[in-house]
Order: sequence, then structure tokens, then C-alpha cells
Amino acid sequence: MTDHYCVFGHPVNHSKSPVIHAAFAEQTGEDLEYSAIEAPLKNFAGAWKRFVAQGGKGANVTVPFKEDAFRLCDSLSDRAQRAKAVNTLIREAGGGTRGDNTDGLGLTRDLAHHRITVEGARILVLGAGGAVRGVLEPLLQARPKALFIANRTSEKAVRLAEDFRDLGEIAGGGYAEVEGRFDVVINGTSASLTGALPPLAETVFAPGATAYDMLYGAEPTVFLRWAARQGARPLDGLGMLVEQAAVSFQLWRGKRPDTQVVRERLHQLLNEK
Repeated sequence: MTDHYCVFGHPVNHSKSPVIHAAFAEQTGEDLEYSAIEAPLKNFAGAWKRFVAQGGKGANVTVPFKEDAFRLCDSLSDRAQRAKAVNTLIREAGGGTRGDNTDGLGLTRDLAHHRITVEGARILVLGAGGAVRGVLEPLLQARPKALFIANRTSEKAVRLAEDFRDLGEIAGGGYAEVEGRFDVVINGTSASLTGALPPLAETVFAPGATAYDMLYGAEPTVFLRWAARQGARPLDGLGMLVEQAAVSFQLWRGKRPDTQVVRERLHQLLNEK
């Protein structure tokens, strides 16, 4: 019997997750179908319950529902508890819902793939929502020199930094409080979906810096185009998407797929557009 999985988002029509998981299933010989579902903004829990009632076994969760997913779970992995955000839902044999967060592993594995060193680096992370919460623990475990969270609402960034202060040198504040230059600047906001640019100074990038947008598209985001004009190396979140999906797939099916093959396939698809 074919098992059913999906990705929930709003919007979600741009998602490449169905292509990724179809490739993983073909690689590993797993019998599954994977679709994209646009959940209503005010009733994510209802969308998940309907999916489960129709036989759904698990799901990925993207913006803006990662904190909603966290709240509906019956049990949580340690990393999901720490992040207070869930991007992977697992239907358990006993009928409960287990939540996990694979975003952080996806990001750090993608940075490693591009030979970007986090240890000893100054890291700036933009945003303080569920997407950012999910990546802070593995970033700090990689031992950067310092990590600053910048957000439009300063208080939210400060509180988020306090939650992770035991793991390393971390602080938070508003965009006006960003000082100095950074080796890696990670955009964890949804601003790129609307073509908006976070209010950063042009001097934010250190020589040889990397600008990383967690979002991706056929064309570079407005943030990455701006960063490239400042001399930074631009990278989108396509590799992160593939890597976090591989961790989710392994949680669901017990098999770890080859991500390099899927990375190449996705780049080919985007270049064809």
C-alpha cells in the first residue's frame, strides 16, 4: 500500500519538496506519494487532522506554520523542544503526532557542502521566527565567534537569544543595533517572498563573506542580489531544503538518501525555466 506524505505551507505552490521526495523514494525503492497542501492561515491543525484522516503518514511544514506544528504535537524530539518549532510531523503507530526539526541539520550540512566555516566566524541571522529558532542550536554547536539575531521587533530577538545563551556567544536586537562586519549573513525572514529587503547597512559584510537566504527560486532573491552588489558570495536555500528533506525522509522511512544526485536534478530543473 502506498503511504502518503505532504508539505504544508502558505504559499506552497513554489515548493520543490514533492520533486525531492519523489526522487528519494525512487532511489530507495520506497512506495510513497508526496504532495503540496496550502493550509489555511488560521487553521493549520485542522489541515493536519484532515490529512491524517485521509491516511497521511507524515508531513513537512514550511512558513508560516512551524510554530503551529509545534503546538499540535503529542511528543517532540529534543531539537524540536529546543527550537519550539517543528518542520517534520510523524504519525506514530499509537495514533499520536511526533514533531521534529530538521532545519538546523539541513543548514549546517549545506554550509559544509559549500565549504563555509562556521567555527570562529561572526554570524548574523535575520529574523526571529520559527525558521530561525530551528537553526540556532546547530549553528552554535559549530562554535562561531559570535552570533547576532536581528529582527524588526527587537524584544523578540533579545528573548530568542536568551533562550540559547547557554550554547555560546549569542545576542539579539533590532536592525539598528547591528554593528560591525559579519562573515556569514543568513536571511531567515520571509521578506524574499514579497521582494522586500531587510534594512541592513551596506557595510555589514566582511571581506569574503557569504550571504545565505533560506528561501530559493529560479532567480536570486532580492536579498542575494543586494548582497552580491556588496561583494558577498550569494547562496540560496535550495541545498538546505534538500538536506533537511533527507533527514525527514530518514525519520519517516529509516533510509538516508543520496542528496548530491537530487541537488543536481533541482538545479537542472531551475535552469530549464
